[in-house]
Amino acid sequence: MNVETLAPCKRLLRFEVDVKAVEEAFEATTREFIKFAKLPGFRPGKAPREMVLKQFEKDIADDVKKKLIGDAYRQGIKDQKLEVLGYPDIEEIHFERGKALQFAATVEIQPQFELPDYRGLPATREAGGVTDEDVAKAIDVLRGQAAKFNKVDREAREGDIVVVDFKGTCEGKPLTELAPTAKGLGEQKSFWVEVKPTSFIPGFAMQLVGAKAGDHRQLTVDFPSEHVSAPLAGKKGDYEVDVVEVKEKELPALDEAFAKSLGAETVEKLQIGVRQDLQNEFNQRQKRNIRNQITTALLARVDFGLPESMLEQETRQQVYQLVEENQRRGVPKEAIEAQKEQVYAVAQNISRDRLKMGFILRRIAEREGIRAEEHEVSARIALLAGANNIAPGKFAQELEKNGRLGEVVYLVVSEKVMSFLHEHARIEDVPREQATQAS
Repeated sequence: MNVETLAPCKRLLRFEVDVKAVEEAFEATTREFIKFAKLPGFRPGKAPREMVLKQFEKDIADDVKKKLIGDAYRQGIKDQKLEVLGYPDIEEIHFERGKALQFAATVEIQPQFELPDYRGLPATREAGGVTDEDVAKAIDVLRGQAAKFNKVDREAREGDIVVVDFKGTCEGKPLTELAPTAKGLGEQKSFWVEVKPTSFIPGFAMQLVGAKAGDHRQLTVDFPSEHVSAPLAGKKGDYEVDVVEVKEKELPALDEAFAKSLGAETVEKLQIGVRQDLQNEFNQRQKRNIRNQITTALLARVDFGLPESMLEQETRQQVYQLVEENQRRGVPKEAIEAQKEQVYAVAQNISRDRLKMGFILRRIAEREGIRAEEHEVSARIALLAGANNIAPGKFAQELEKNGRLGEVVYLVVSEKVMSFLHEHARIEDVPREQATQAS
């Protein structure tokens, strides 16, 4: 058998089975057919050889070819110690009686790489925890969600809501003409905008400070260079704005009635509950940040080629997810289509890192003897079944039927490996602002 390297994870295997082995296979298969052949006028196993050969010549040849190719392929993979992914692509078959059998098989194999040092990977962790200020801000957000908006007869201030009618242009043309998919940016009636720097288009709302009902304003904004509507990205926009009315935000009092509206008996119990929720979020964020750093550190320490078909399949899935996510965010189909090359590039980068990390985690699991226990797999299946609103038993049957049970096992193993890496990481506690940058 000859082996040719076509790509880092692709091999072309060329096989030849000698004439003697081909003839022996024909003889053995013919005897089997004679033993069980049913021909008119003869009991099974008693039909003349010539009649069996004439009746089943093609079937015998097909069975011989299949058996010889299968046996040669399996032995060749074993001899070469190749870890093959998926099924081989068998081609260039030369097969006839009295001649050697020749064929080629193109296979994808597991990436070959040396594991880097994975114990003691560096990571930073946000020191401290939830502060009184964090609790107060979170409660203010809750109060904001229950706020009333009262019409006022005065000039707008920061924090107010200004109701406006507007029309926008860019380079002297209506925005809807330059960017048809950006209808919400081009013209609106009775549009509510909160007077703060980040509202609507950056810079738009703060130019309304001092405006009152009945005023007309001309505003200029700079569309971000990464704006979702490509025709507007990095350009200036001009707006004609009519102020309809100004509304003042009125927050509910932080009292027992407000606490009870959120299911807490007292303000103190509301604060305790909010603190606990924030602490849970803090713990999850801290864990996620550390694991992101571990992933980044591992990926930077080893490089290897990936199986092309796996990368292609994973990229397609990521493209689908990115498109779906953008659609949920309200990005128009036309805008997504206009950026399909960027979407594909992002999807491919995500897929490359995911696949690399998957191979690395499997190798660490093998080296450290980390396995998925039966009860752990069952627990993960129950969790996934609950998320999909399906009975665990039925969900498990569907996974097994579709050949996806291995995916659940991998989820369990990868989580255990990440826990192992987290446990053995070299973690440094740093102030909040530094931890945010590091994560």
